[in-house]
Amino acid sequence: MKTPASRFTSPLRGPWLTSVFGLALLVALPVIVLTGLLSYIAYGPQLGQAIPADVGWLRLPLFTWPTRPSWLYRLTQGLHVGLGLVIIPVVLAKLWSVIPKLFAWPPARSLAQLIERVSLLMLVGGLLFEIVTGVLNIQYDYIFGFSFYDAHYFGAWVFITGFLMHIALKIPHMITGLRSIPLREILRTNVSGTRAQPPDDTGLVPAEPAAPTVSRRGALALVGSGVLLLAVLTVGQTLGGPARSVALLVPRGRGRDFPVNKTASVAGITPEAVGPGWRLTLRGGPAEVVLDRAALARLPQRTARLPIACVEGWSTVQTWSGVPLAELARLAGVPAPGSAHVRSLQRGGAFGEAFLQANQVADPNALLALRVNGEDLPLDHGYPARIIVPALPGVHNTKWVTAIDFGRT
Repeated sequence: MKTPASRFTSPLRGPWLTSVFGLALLVALPVIVLTGLLSYIAYGPQLGQAIPADVGWLRLPLFTWPTRPSWLYRLTQGLHVGLGLVIIPVVLAKLWSVIPKLFAWPPARSLAQLIERVSLLMLVGGLLFEIVTGVLNIQYDYIFGFSFYDAHYFGAWVFITGFLMHIALKIPHMITGLRSIPLREILRTNVSGTRAQPPDDTGLVPAEPAAPTVSRRGALALVGSGVLLLAVLTVGQTLGGPARSVALLVPRGRGRDFPVNKTASVAGITPEAVGPGWRLTLRGGPAEVVLDRAALARLPQRTARLPIACVEGWSTVQTWSGVPLAELARLAGVPAPGSAHVRSLQRGGAFGEAFLQANQVADPNALLALRVNGEDLPLDHGYPARIIVPALPGVHNTKWVTAIDFGRT
C-alpha cells in the first residue's frame, strides 16, 4: 500500500537540493531578522513610540539610534523588505524539496524527532506568517484584522525560536547533504543524466523515482530566475532613480515625482488648517513662541540632501531646505534639549505625533523643512512645514507640523 509520501516521485528531491536551498536561507534569514529588529529599535522604544510598546521579556537591548550615516535606515529597512521579498522563491523551493516529510507517519518516533517537528512548525509557520503579513503591509492590504506591527513583532520571535532550534538540529545534516554531490557534477549534468540520490534515512529521496523532467541545475536556474525577477520588480523602491519605474510591486502614490504614503486628504488636512492662519508653537522654555510661516522663512535656513525611508521598504533622496531644529530649540529657550515632541495637524492615526532623541534634534541637518527641491513643500508632503531628520524612520518625519515641545531631559 502506497503512503501519501510515496506519491512524491521527483528524482531531484534529496539531501543535496534541500541543503542548497537551506544554505541560501541560512545566509539571508539572519540579515532579515537583524534588520527587522534594528527597525524596531529605530522607532525609539525608550521614548514609548515603538509598536508594540509592551513586549514583556522580549524587550530588546536599546541604544540611541544614530543620525549618521544619513542613509542608515534606508539601508537596514531596504535590506529587510528587499531580501524578505526575493527569498520567496527559495522558501517555496525549500518547502517543495521537503514536502514528503510533511506526510511522514507517525510524525515523531522519538523525543528528538518531536523537538524537530516542533521547531519545524515554528520555523515554517512563523516564516510564512511573516512573509504574508509583510507583503500585505507593503500593499496596504490589512485583511487580517489585527495590528500588523504587533503581529509581525511577536511572529518574528516565534520564527526566531524555531529557526535557532532548527539550525542546532540540522546543520550537520546540511553539511553532509552539500557534500553528497559535487557542485561541478551538478553543473555538468543535463536532464538525461539526472539521477535520484541513493536512498538514505532523510526520507527525502523517493523510493520509486520518476523520470526526470528537469535537471538539478535547471531547478537552481528556475529558482534563481524567480529571485532575480522579484529583485527587479522591487529593488527600485529603495534605489530610486530610473530603477523606480520598474518597481511594479510598489503601490506608492507620488507627489512632485517622489512617493508619498499618506496624502493630505487621507490625513484630514483641510486648506483652512494650512492657510494663512497656520501657526507653529514652540514650547519648553520660559514662554511659548508662536511663529507663522513667513517668520520661519526669515530664520537661518539650511539645505541638506537627505533620504526619507519608510517601513514598507521604499525610500527616496531629495533636497530639503528649512530651519534647523537646534535653532528652533534655541529660539524656544531650550539650547540643549534632551528630546522633542512633534505634533501634527493630522487627524487620528498612530503617527500624528513623534518623539525625537537629543542627538536627532542636535544634528545640524535635522530640519523643520519648508521647501523641497527648491520649491515650497507640496501639501501631500507636509506643507506648510515638516520634520526631516537623517536616518529617521519615515513615519517619524512628521508632516503638517503644528507644535514642537522641547524637553530638557
